[in-house]
Amino acid sequence: MKPLALLFLFAASVYAQTLHLYTWADYISPDVVRKFEQQHGCKVVIDTFDSNESMFAKFKAGATGYDVVVPTAYMIQVMHVQGMLAELDHAKLPNLKNIDPAVLAKVTDKTMAHSVPYTFAFAAIAVRKDKIKDAEASWTMFDRSALAGRVTLLDDMRESIGAALKSLGHSLNTRDDALLAAARDVLIRWKKNIARFDNEGYKAGIDSAEFQLVHGYSGDLFQVQLENPKVEILIPREGVTIGCDEMVIPKTAKQAELAHAFINFVLDPPIAAENMEWMGYYCPNIPALEKVSPEFLKNPAITIPAELMAKCEVIEDLGPDLAKYSKIWDQVKAAQ
Repeated sequence: MKPLALLFLFAASVYAQTLHLYTWADYISPDVVRKFEQQHGCKVVIDTFDSNESMFAKFKAGATGYDVVVPTAYMIQVMHVQGMLAELDHAKLPNLKNIDPAVLAKVTDKTMAHSVPYTFAFAAIAVRKDKIKDAEASWTMFDRSALAGRVTLLDDMRESIGAALKSLGHSLNTRDDALLAAARDVLIRWKKNIARFDNEGYKAGIDSAEFQLVHGYSGDLFQVQLENPKVEILIPREGVTIGCDEMVIPKTAKQAELAHAFINFVLDPPIAAENMEWMGYYCPNIPALEKVSPEFLKNPAITIPAELMAKCEVIEDLGPDLAKYSKIWDQVKAAQ
């Protein structure tokens, strides 16, 4: 047999199984992935999405082959109703006991029948403090015309409309047409100052000072701040969106057994702590939190003061009223 053929046979035997993970960018430590591959003699292939809506659209279009997916709680409700999710076998997930009950109280699937909390995070703002000397922890920062062209907002309907609603003192889950119209007008006003709506480039942009003010996910901003102390994370005083991203197994998963093993692995306290400090997101894993550094928990991207937390909200599934947000978002995108 030729050496090349032997090499392919060896690779096939080493990676007898492949786990397909569908998640957000930079959302799991490469070292954690390697440890799982070594422990289970498998290969992990990661595909990424940049919004819950784009992920859901892919599944609606018939996507199959993913074994573990990490959507946000409100989208998990939709996927469950649509019959897309497998029931979890708790006998294969002994590390479920590590999940913080306080976080479970905030999600719909409180018994973890089909979803397991992975991170508890929020969208915030970051500034280049060497460029902006009078920054405020407020959504009104996006009204500063002096920053025009150096600003980004998330290209995410619920996050950006939610920010506008919060800036006006309203719930980010409102169904009220008048309040949504007011939020639309705020976003159109902010749009005049932004370089673009963006879900990925803002990280490199705030790092290089191409952008001086960005709207971004707390873990992403934490990672940039670790490398660049000129980046300052601010939690708008009006309140922010809170998102609980959870691990699910689609009914179409080809490696359900390996998927259970993966979920249990990332819930192991030392692994969860390592993963948490790498990606910069708070994992609701009680024993893991005892293994991270005190400095990590003091970072504003990780821990919000109680008085501010009271103003924050979890994004909810709006059912048919989601169409109202889609209409507003289309109007914002079309505005000149």
